[in-house]
Amino acid sequence: MASTTIYDVAGAAKVSLATVSRVMNNPEKVNPETRERVLKVIKELGYRPNAIAKGLASRKTTTVGIVMADVSRASTSQLLGGIMDIAKKYNYAIKIFSVAEGEDIKDVLRIVVAEQVDGILFLNDELESDKMHMAINQIQDDQIPVVLCNVNYDELDVPTVTIDYEKATYEITKQLLEEGKKDIYLLSTVRKYTVNTHKVKGYEKAMTEAGLEPLIFRTSGDVSINKYHFEEFIKNKHIEATIAVRDSIAVSFMNIAINAGYKVPEDIEVIGLQNTKYAVLSRPNLTCVDTPVYDIGAVSMRLLTKYMQQEEVTESKIVLPYNVVKRGTTK
Repeated sequence: MASTTIYDVAGAAKVSLATVSRVMNNPEKVNPETRERVLKVIKELGYRPNAIAKGLASRKTTTVGIVMADVSRASTSQLLGGIMDIAKKYNYAIKIFSVAEGEDIKDVLRIVVAEQVDGILFLNDELESDKMHMAINQIQDDQIPVVLCNVNYDELDVPTVTIDYEKATYEITKQLLEEGKKDIYLLSTVRKYTVNTHKVKGYEKAMTEAGLEPLIFRTSGDVSINKYHFEEFIKNKHIEATIAVRDSIAVSFMNIAINAGYKVPEDIEVIGLQNTKYAVLSRPNLTCVDTPVYDIGAVSMRLLTKYMQQEEVTESKIVLPYNVVKRGTTK
């Protein structure tokens, strides 16, 4: 008969491999009820940990798991830059876990936990609220510190680092309205992202307060796709200004508008809501709400270190400042 494994114990106790490992190596980090349940199963099954299993939680390297959806976005690379720079200062190892479209977040988190990470930075802002609740509960059940990095779920009592996207979009829309513009379009995405949802709220609030109907055009973040969307969108419409949830979307629209004979900013003003590399690569350079993405990544990593090292945390929800960088796409 095969000897009992750590997988058998985890399954019988209905906990993760990480929890079993912590019970064996760092029992003080496991709540008493769970600890007693695991110890009871260990005794009943006669489990004897081998050297490898016993060493899982006692290794010297501190590892942080980054859970994210899309690694191709320019803003994501800036976030990772901030995270990596702080991680290096603490000699932390980083493991990246990508959640593919349609993939069950439960399956991904099982892999993350099995990798014995000491903390998690959650960058995935595509989950519906109920799935995000489930994901956070699963992480917290395994007693792994977690910080939401540039992810907005207001209803969750979870450490978070972000900016006030709703306020930022509200204020930039108000500026355009105060300049006398009325036909202001928000260019957003078909796919739902929590950050973009907050941007939409800010835009809608400003337009509604001005007695105007919000004008939202949803397209793909993929330039090869939205190019054709914009070619149809721009026909027979009076557009005075556009605000795009992503800089790449703003530049894609601007290129189509210029090709159609419009002048930027004389005919149409264009604003991005990120200030990524696309803003200075476009011609004219793109006016942006400057989201301090690198800083969000760095502050998120530092906040997570406090939880992992059990340092005092005076503020668990950190909202960083932003500013507007005016360039050639606005008057």
